[in-house]
Parts: sequence; structure tokens; C-alpha cells
Amino acid sequence: MTAMLFEELSRQASAYFQELQGRICATLEDLERLGGGSARFCDDHWSHHSGGGGVSRVLVDGVVFEKAGVSYSRVSGSFTEELAATMPGKGTAFVATGISLVIHPRNPHVPTVHANFRHIAKGSGDGRAAWFGGGSDLTPFYPRREDVLHFHRTWKTVCGLHAIADYSRFKKWCDGYFYLPHRQECRGVGGIFFDHLTEALDDVFAFVRDAGDQFLPAYVPIVERRMGELFTEAQRRWQLIRRGRYVEFNLLYDRGTMFGIKTGGRAESILMSLPLNVMWGYNEQPAPGSAEAELLEYLKPHDWAGESA
Repeated sequence: MTAMLFEELSRQASAYFQELQGRICATLEDLERLGGGSARFCDDHWSHHSGGGGVSRVLVDGVVFEKAGVSYSRVSGSFTEELAATMPGKGTAFVATGISLVIHPRNPHVPTVHANFRHIAKGSGDGRAAWFGGGSDLTPFYPRREDVLHFHRTWKTVCGLHAIADYSRFKKWCDGYFYLPHRQECRGVGGIFFDHLTEALDDVFAFVRDAGDQFLPAYVPIVERRMGELFTEAQRRWQLIRRGRYVEFNLLYDRGTMFGIKTGGRAESILMSLPLNVMWGYNEQPAPGSAEAELLEYLKPHDWAGESA
């Protein structure tokens, strides 16, 4: 791929991610209104110290969404030699563009969700490399089987439309990535995850666009089904305890967090994924046979897309 084609693909990816950000935020605001809320996204435009910038759009303290962050960025600069050695291509110069989002609903019956899609070009000349990465995963507190099946089947369907996308591989990748080794449990019920897809980039971009377009169909029906359900203070407390696991993963293991910090990114945008409210108890163990204990059974890899409702 020539330098011109590298740059054009990066530009097209950037334009798509920016448009997708607007679409997702508009839909979340519609859901907030549907729930009787008035919270809206604020737009925070920022610049990166070495080039480029982005827009972090954050909704805080809504009726449906306690905190939702949807960030678009296109930044350039140079990796450290140490960081560059972990990636394809030669050299340290880079241009990275992407969309990253985390949604923390207020109702414990509505799962938290994460999605990220990105394109990175690194190096120059014959040593230049570019790739796509991303995915989406679901983190319920009181999981419903039909919701988990719907989420996974949406991703299996979109993967099935593209020869370069292997749902089984991407699901296994997701299960392995969103894992807390110090807790010996998955963060949630998974989804898909992929990275460093460097071959047939036009085909990969077509898949990434379809995947991005399917984020809302994968998640919105779950929100609509659960956002009006009643919940107790005990269920709310369980949600806050389990959010602690989310914070632990994002601060200890998340590559996006590490990437942002190591490239001198903006802390507020990098850490917008953290929930508004969270708590830690001590050695919290759900009662055997309880709905809370049922969650722990969901935090193990399953062939969700292949199971019947």
C-alpha cells in the first residue's frame, strides 16, 4: 500500500468514527428522553500536545445513564522505542484515530457496555504498517439470558458477512482479553475483540464499519427492555460493588488506557470510562442460590451465540 493510500484510509476511518460518535450520542439522548430524563452530552474539544486532537462527549447523572462517555480522536506523534517494539512496522511515528465508548446505566438490570474501534498507522517508507483493532463487550450485573444471546448473535451475524472476520476467534480473543487474573474471573459476558489486523485493510475497514453500525442494534434493545424495571437498594449496592471490577480492569490491564497514558494523552478523556459511582466492600460473597450468585456463573466463557434461548 502506498503512502497516499495509507493516508486516505486513515482519513476515511477518521471520518467514519466521527460520524458514528454523533449517531451513538443522539440515540443515547433519545433513550434518556424516553426514560423521562433531560441530561445531554457535553462536547469537550481537546488538542494533543504532539498533533491532532479529538472530541470527548460525556453525559453525566442522567435518569437512564448514570455516566456515558463517547470519545472520538485523531492524534499523531511518536511512540517510545519500547512501545513501538510491541507493534507491527518499523519506526516510531504514528497516526491513530478511533472511537471509544463506555456506558454505565443507572438501573442495575441494564448492563454496562464498552466498544472501541480504531485505526493506527506507524512508521514510514518500506517499514510502514497500518492496522485496525476494536470490539465490544457486555458487563451485566443481573444477566438475562435473552440479552446475552442477542448481544452475541448480533456480533456473530456481522462477522459472518466478512471473510476476514472470524467470530469464534474474536470471541475467544475477547474472553481472554477482558479477564481479571487477580480475581480469576471474566469482566463480563464478552463479545468480540480483535487487534493488529494488518492484511487486506480495505476488507477489514468494511468489517469495522459494519461492526460499528451494529453497536446500537446490539445494545439498544437490551436497554429498552430493562431500563424501566424496578430495583432495590440491595441490587443497587451489588451494581456498585461489581463496578469495582470494571475499574480494576481499566486501571490495571486495559491496553487503551495504557496506550493513552504512554503516548501523553489527555487524562480526562482516557479515564472517562470510569463510572460516576462505585464502591468496594471487603470479601463480598453473594449468598448461594441468589440472583447475585447467578452472575458469577455467567462470568465464564460460553458459546452464547450457539445456544438456544
